[in-house]
Amino acid sequence: MTEFVLAIEWEGFEKDKYVHTVLEDNILPPYIAQCRWFAGKARQIKQLKVRDAVHFENFIFMTFESKYEEGDSELYLLPLSFSEEETQEIPSKGILCKASMDDKIGYLVDAIYDVNFRNAIFASVYHNQSYKQGNHDDLVFFNGKAFESDSELIDSFLPNIDSSNSAMIFGGKYFLKLYRKLFTETNPEAEMVEFITQHSDFRNIPRFAGSITWKRTNNTEITFAVMVEVVQSEKDDWSMTGDYLNDFLGAFVDGNFQIKESVFGKVALLAHRTAEMHKALFALRGADTFNAEPFDRQYRRFLHQKMENLLERRYNLLTDNYLRLDEQAQTLAWKFMEAKDLILDFVDQVLTRPLMSYRTRIHGDYHLGQVLATENDLVIIDFEGEPESTIAERKIKHSPLKDVAGMIRSYHYAVSAKLYNSAETSEIDELQLQRAADRWYKLIKDTYLEEYLSVFGDPHPLFKDNNEINYLLLFHLLEKAVYEIGYEVNYRPSWVKIPLKGIAEVLAEIEKLRR
Repeated sequence: MTEFVLAIEWEGFEKDKYVHTVLEDNILPPYIAQCRWFAGKARQIKQLKVRDAVHFENFIFMTFESKYEEGDSELYLLPLSFSEEETQEIPSKGILCKASMDDKIGYLVDAIYDVNFRNAIFASVYHNQSYKQGNHDDLVFFNGKAFESDSELIDSFLPNIDSSNSAMIFGGKYFLKLYRKLFTETNPEAEMVEFITQHSDFRNIPRFAGSITWKRTNNTEITFAVMVEVVQSEKDDWSMTGDYLNDFLGAFVDGNFQIKESVFGKVALLAHRTAEMHKALFALRGADTFNAEPFDRQYRRFLHQKMENLLERRYNLLTDNYLRLDEQAQTLAWKFMEAKDLILDFVDQVLTRPLMSYRTRIHGDYHLGQVLATENDLVIIDFEGEPESTIAERKIKHSPLKDVAGMIRSYHYAVSAKLYNSAETSEIDELQLQRAADRWYKLIKDTYLEEYLSVFGDPHPLFKDNNEINYLLLFHLLEKAVYEIGYEVNYRPSWVKIPLKGIAEVLAEIEKLRR
């Protein structure tokens, strides 16, 4: 039997129904099933549909829609290239099928594996190139403040990163992230790194070097890719904190409670960089979609409704799974459920209490794993926002204290996980472990908060006064810990006591506020 060869032409590709049908029915299903970036592998696909073909040079950015039996759908990006046989070595995972074009035989490939595609991308960013599409749309390549190349020619390779997007490294200097799952508006990460880089001197992020955007005449623009500086890191801050905790754990098992001074220095440095990031994101006017906003009625209602819904879901989850929890977790869960009225009263205050602070765009998914340790500093990464939120939700402006709460919860997780789940502590009384974890956490939390707030000075529009800071921080600490319960009950029931302990600490502070 002869091997099937798909005849393709770039011109008119978007209207070629035969090629679309072959792709949808025969080629795409087996190909995407082995792609790490395709998130629908475990779901029942009802239909695959080729949607758009956005042209540039001799390549196409094709989008396709995956419709599921449940009724929803997702949009994906698959850049296409034709690679003639024996001109370059394309790995098998990059080949969609054998193909012919202009009487030449070769392969239809995922273009990221084609060095000519990568060269064309870099040259287009270098020249700030724009490609007109037949329907008046434009494919726009743009270079930013951190782009400093003196040539359009540069070597490139695909790093061995297994993720939901695709990465390319250019000249060891620039990291391009090609988004695979598309959203019908600008990706928040592209917006955030561009804004911080172009409008501030804050250097502790992978700075914005460029982007690829599909600007549509009658619709919202879509981000295809963002390019940033490459960061040479030793490890992420979660791993670094784990190293510090190993020292702490060893001393604790020997009967000593001690934290090295260098640990406080690293925590203070992270707090300082966090505050600088938030200052870089703050603008009262002249920054369009990044202008700070007050706690208006509409936002307060949104915050209140979101928190009430979250609490209701978590109470139901704990009730349904109560008997699966260990004794300590049951005690903490019971306290949480008994305090329902107290919590709802505290949450209700967000509707009525005076809040003169401002809110801005924030990182949105801030924890120790989002911070890279370089030789003598820290770099904050991954500005895409909370993975389970919609793109519109990720762009909502919040108090920066929401990020602060995320980092504080991350430190709480780090110490609790280390003390509860280490072989060295398996024989130690749980109450003793709890006291050590609480003490470590409090010292780190106080160090972080003190340094963070000192960077802003007093007063600063983002934070009206200590009363507002206390309320908003407690609100977001509670929100984060309640959110965490969902993951732990479903995947690690033995860890559910970590967020429940976080909630218990917030409840103690709420009681103090009441008194």
